[in-house]
Amino acid sequence: MNAQQNGIQAEHVDVVIIGGGPAGLAAAAELHRRGIHNLLIIEREKQLGGILRQCIHDGFGLTRFQTALSGPEYAQRFIDTIEELNIPYITDATVTEVTSERQVTAVSRVGMRLWQAKAVILTMGCRERTRGAIGLPGERPAGVFTAGVAQAYMNLFNTMPAREVVILGSGDIGMIMARRLTLEGAHVKAVFEIQPYPSGLPRNVEQCLGDYGIPLYLSHGITAIHGNTRLTGVTVSEVDENLKPIPGTEKEYQCDTLILSVGLIPENELSLDAGVILDERTKGALVDEYFQTGTEGIFAAGNVLHVHDLVDFVSMEAENLAGSVVEYVEKGSLNPAAISIKTDCSIGYTVPQRVSGTTEFTLSLRVKKPMKDCRIVVRQDGREVAVKKMKKAIPAEMIRFCISHEKLVSGLNLEVSVE
Repeated sequence: MNAQQNGIQAEHVDVVIIGGGPAGLAAAAELHRRGIHNLLIIEREKQLGGILRQCIHDGFGLTRFQTALSGPEYAQRFIDTIEELNIPYITDATVTEVTSERQVTAVSRVGMRLWQAKAVILTMGCRERTRGAIGLPGERPAGVFTAGVAQAYMNLFNTMPAREVVILGSGDIGMIMARRLTLEGAHVKAVFEIQPYPSGLPRNVEQCLGDYGIPLYLSHGITAIHGNTRLTGVTVSEVDENLKPIPGTEKEYQCDTLILSVGLIPENELSLDAGVILDERTKGALVDEYFQTGTEGIFAAGNVLHVHDLVDFVSMEAENLAGSVVEYVEKGSLNPAAISIKTDCSIGYTVPQRVSGTTEFTLSLRVKKPMKDCRIVVRQDGREVAVKKMKKAIPAEMIRFCISHEKLVSGLNLEVSVE
């Protein structure tokens, strides 16, 4: 039963922001600066800040603030702004429903509440892939954690979860946790990556693994988990070009903890409730250059849209979105998207996936495999409309560049390729 059926009256606001992490906070601050003051942030955790609260390592803010900050320091800059501007927010509240008519229902300790918004911004972030998501075979003992859960145990709850550790996946949080565990006295035996290249940033490969003598094995996967009540070990095998285990390459590793760093998935259950269409490649919403989804008046930014490698880009994306939301709230509509963006087999995805062709926009994309001395080319009807030369391009690093609308023709698809 929804809030209206319970007789709860809707509170009218200009904008509801779902999620008080880096994207939601940045969007709220920019909206306020642009004159939208009747807005609300809803956060399900007890504090604002999102995942940044447990990321105590530095490296944040180099692009956005031109200085190295820890995750909590980066988040606090935006939280301080929210407090200074007196932007209203609710914490410890769970949004249970978002409708295509932009009605938002949430429950908290004080009960159920309903808001009718002119625009809704989705900034719910992402979640980690689990053992079940990748079909990891074997027993079901204690001691198998995702990297984010292990990070929360250590950095938020001051609890040491491991002593003898094997890490599956070379995602950034997995490599950062390899360093963190080593510094706290655990023995990280190895990091295993099923792909023939690391899935995290090169700086983390060097600073988190290389500097601490932690071996990284590429083209390796775990084929069995052992243990009854507690994990006792794993079986690791080499994999072929099709990512299938190679018989005869099995090797046993004794350990009490297995940490999974095998990818992130945008948190889009609420988006689906609102009728938002998702991209099969990003697992986030299909959006235009205004960051508006296929459901009018509902916008998305940050990791709920596509997984970013730097939080600075999350904040900058959310700030760009805020300008579009202001325009929508004031005008009631935006220019319709008349141009679709297609890619060749070398490109993993693009954001946005369609554009109106009437404004300059930033194209974000990832390549599917590492490349050197290449060009990212955007064409329309055979004409080059934008080119970006790359000395190297890797899947771990998002590529961003601006595309002018002056060369675009309405109704003709854009094609993005790597040469």
